[in-house]
Amino acid sequence: MRILGIDPGYAIVGFGVLEYDGYKFTPVHFGAITTEAGTDFSLRLKTIFDDMNTVLERFKPEAMAIEKLFFNTNQKTGIDVAQARGVTILAATNAGIPIYEYTPLQVKQSVVGYGRAEKPQVMEMTRRILGLASVPKPDDTADALAIAICHGHSSGGIKIPKC
Repeated sequence: MRILGIDPGYAIVGFGVLEYDGYKFTPVHFGAITTEAGTDFSLRLKTIFDDMNTVLERFKPEAMAIEKLFFNTNQKTGIDVAQARGVTILAATNAGIPIYEYTPLQVKQSVVGYGRAEKPQVMEMTRRILGLASVPKPDDTADALAIAICHGHSSGGIKIPKC
């Protein structure tokens, strides 16, 4: 199964494409979609949408796993991230790719075995599971790979139903 993991954002959208055969993960490609600060927000959303379409067309994932959002103190940032997440989901929906959501707790539990694991632990286990020489940068990319691993390990994701 080819899985696309997404760590949503509007400055950086981390993504990671993995092959999973039920036993082993093989990295296919990973990176980040970035937008420039100070650019009109609608143009940032367009960049994310267009670049996500390119990723989807190039790597043809069979599933998208995306982090479920939680609002902390800054609601404006949360709303902007939610909009960026929305255009990412729209791109996958338009491509007919099933979308699954996972909480940070689920990702940590799946990758490390402990739901309260610290970020460095998750990043190191992601590196080890994928047999990489170093933790991918930026952090958003490593997070996206961890989300893809979580999907491979779990059928407990919440599938966003098609309309």
